Amino acid sequence: MAASSSSGLTFKLHPLVILNISDHFTRVKSQLQHPSSLSNGGESSPPPRVYGCVIGVQRGRTVEIFNSFELLYDPISNSLDRGFLEKKQELYKKVFPNFYVLGWYSTGTDAQESDMLIHKALMDINESPVYLLLHPSINHAQKDLPLSIYESELHVIDGLPQLIFVRSSYTIETVEAERISVDHVAHLKPADGGSAATQLAAHLTGIHSAIKMLNSRVKVLLQYLLAMQKGEIPCEYSLLRQVSSLLRRLPAIESLKFQDDFLMEYNDTLLVTYLAMLTNCSSAMNELVDKINIAYDRHSRRGGRTAFI
Repeated sequence: MAASSSSGLTFKLHPLVILNISDHFTRVKSQLQHPSSLSNGGESSPPPRVYGCVIGVQRGRTVEIFNSFELLYDPISNSLDRGFLEKKQELYKKVFPNFYVLGWYSTGTDAQESDMLIHKALMDINESPVYLLLHPSINHAQKDLPLSIYESELHVIDGLPQLIFVRSSYTIETVEAERISVDHVAHLKPADGGSAATQLAAHLTGIHSAIKMLNSRVKVLLQYLLAMQKGEIPCEYSLLRQVSSLLRRLPAIESLKFQDDFLMEYNDTLLVTYLAMLTNCSSAMNELVDKINIAYDRHSRRGGRTAFI
């Protein structure tokens, strides 16, 4: 039912969408799971399917999917609650005025025939919607993300024009806030049962070792180039071409645009650190005031005086 896409669109998917779909599926599965089915040892019911919309922007041939929201689905009529969809779309439009409904998402092992009905129903909102399908089962041997993106194309099958799903490739795109959040979630629970501080120390130690190894490799390359420049070793143009190609891959960090972006990120980091310190101070102050109030309340009950804080 699915083939390779030939539309030429470039899809960029943000991690927030994957987290939203996974959270939606986990909540629905937990709500529908009965304790009796877990205690009797019988076969569990098939996992439920969840549905929702994906929103983002499209710039030319690049489609960037930033966020998603849930939808109400009627399994009897194989249709979505359009009133709920329009209300959610209106609310998200107020918060994200530049985002548009790009398509929809669901969970399952593969695209089904009934999915095309939902796909066609959303064409009045987006004439060419995208379909995100998340495979909810866990496969530890799989290295790629269990998520596929489909487009719809009109093909002639048995002399009749029909819409079919075609698979498209995608890349994961992240901003700074998403990278921090994903890294925090990845290291939220220590794997060895240690404390969070121990896990953080191990993580920083790994980063330090990687930077140290990179520094040693750069020194070796620099010593080789200096020796070649002094004539101590013969010139090997094939290696020089590889070095030149490697240097061209490095980002240009001396431009004015980079300095502006760097200072903006630096100021944002300082601001967040300052706000965190203020929050901690306010929390400590509130705890101290509560303790003083409790002490004065006890003292007032004994001596007849009232608390004044």
